[in-house]
Amino acid sequence: MIATKPYLIRAIRDWARDNNLTPQILVDAAVDGVRVPQSFISDGRILLNIGDRAVELLEMGNESLSFSARFNGTPRNIEVPIESVLAIFARENGQGIFFKDLEGSPDPGQKDEKESEKLVKPSLKLVK
Repeated sequence: MIATKPYLIRAIRDWARDNNLTPQILVDAAVDGVRVPQSFISDGRILLNIGDRAVELLEMGNESLSFSARFNGTPRNIEVPIESVLAIFARENGQGIFFKDLEGSPDPGQKDEKESEKLVKPSLKLVK
């Protein structure tokens, strides 16, 4: 099954745009496959504006986001694997979804293997 995270990212971006807000993503720059300008990384993270006026050629797939953006006037190609997105929110009011807290604890929407083993399938009982 496809994870819900890429769908949630697209939905929050659309919501922000519909409300004339600026959608931003917080990215863990240490994740394999992240291609961003190194000089803009702070504490292992980078904040990226993914609003219409900030990006060109935006591709929002189920595995990654890619786009072209200007950093200090220089165009750069950006590649962000979905797993590296820590949050998506509106710059103006901070509303959105935080997939991981700043200490890096797991996404509450993700279940690890041990947790999924604890789940019990529901059963039905005929009552007369």
